[in-house]
Amino acid sequence: MAKIRRKEAESSKPPVLRVYPISLQPRHFLAEDIGEWRVIGHPYSSAGGKTVNVHVESVKPSGVIQIEVRAWAAHERVAVKLGER
Repeated sequence: MAKIRRKEAESSKPPVLRVYPISLQPRHFLAEDIGEWRVIGHPYSSAGGKTVNVHVESVKPSGVIQIEVRAWAAHERVAVKLGER
């Protein structure tokens, strides 16, 4: 059984998880280099199940809402954060 380090246990940041894109839920936040995105729709697959698409919106306090469709290969893992903003 793995021991939890005190530094990790005391951290107040939400954990970053790596999940398959088809497992994304509307409560997830994508942790990407270009910014943070909130999942606003359920994922759907295309191209015979090889590609997974999901609708996301930008998390910026500027007041401008930017909505995009992100796509990943079904076998890739995506870094997500859980929690409310």
